[in-house]
Amino acid sequence: MLKPSLNEIQKLAKDKHIENKKYFDKLKKKTPKNLDYIMQELHEAEFKRTDCLQCANCCKTTGPLFTSADIERIAKHLKLKPQQFIDQYLRIDEDKDYVLQSVPCTFLDAENYCLIYEVRPKACREFPHTDRKKFQQISNLTLQNVAICPAAYNIVEEMKKKIPL
Repeated sequence: MLKPSLNEIQKLAKDKHIENKKYFDKLKKKTPKNLDYIMQELHEAEFKRTDCLQCANCCKTTGPLFTSADIERIAKHLKLKPQQFIDQYLRIDEDKDYVLQSVPCTFLDAENYCLIYEVRPKACREFPHTDRKKFQQISNLTLQNVAICPAAYNIVEEMKKKIPL
């Protein structure tokens, strides 16, 4: 059972948005030296008890950015030329990045399994980015991800307890 549930996650994230924004603003000004270590611990602890296959909300509601390396790797896996892969699955967004033409992700099956898991984009491999080095630099991304990912929500809530500012 996911806690918080997908039904609750957007409301909870919205209710906590101002609090979280203030917290991250303070974190940028006064970053603990061991922040990356703490985030790694919180991330690992959360993902020991979180089964992404029960949720897959990230795959259902958002699309990753595709780097040139992602496009090359996935196209090869699908036995397509990179341009064929782009034409069939991707579009260029307002930031001039390659993204999926539509969500939910084309490569997500009915049981929430990724059909290209072994070669999935870097953005998917790293989501929700809560164990990224220099974590304080991605606070805007994290604020978005707590509304999508119950694990990210829980990690941020634990972080606020562990690193009171």
